Amino acid sequence: MNVEGIINLYARGYFLMDNGDGLGWYRSRVHALIPLDSRFHIPKSLRRALNSGRFQSRINGDFAGTLEGCSHSHGETWISEELKGIYLELHRAGYAHSFETWTDGALAGGILGIAVGGAFIGESMFYRVPEASKVAMVRLVEHLRGRGFGLFDAQIQNPHLQRFGAYETPERDFLGLLRKATSRAVSFA
Repeated sequence: MNVEGIINLYARGYFLMDNGDGLGWYRSRVHALIPLDSRFHIPKSLRRALNSGRFQSRINGDFAGTLEGCSHSHGETWISEELKGIYLELHRAGYAHSFETWTDGALAGGILGIAVGGAFIGESMFYRVPEASKVAMVRLVEHLRGRGFGLFDAQIQNPHLQRFGAYETPERDFLGLLRKATSRAVSFA
């Protein structure tokens, strides 16, 4: 499938995953969204790391390193070699991005995602240094707000995302938000 075909499916609410039976397209009945408004919550325990100056943020500073980190961050991975190739192709075409945190000149953590218009679809995150992925989350939300994005889809809710104010929305509502966001003429980088 070509890049435009892949992006078209993302814009219609599908996402790629390798569940062990090969790469396939999936759709969710419920989506977890990271709020880009005042509902976004920064946990108090994270404020020290945010204000320490220990972490620097970069966009696409080491996309391949972030992809590799995400592919190994959860034990068994849904990011197969085939999917890595697709993400690299989407990155070369300007759709897949990494939002990274660095410390002492080394990649400490980051978030991998797909930007379609004003929608950011978060695919995965990882950390090598404690708090690095959480700092990346806060800085990414600030970045998306500043660029005029309207949607941050985290796909699947979990306790980590709930700490930031992530909430679930039914697919029908999500698809309306997605259509509106993808029609925005904004740039991620």
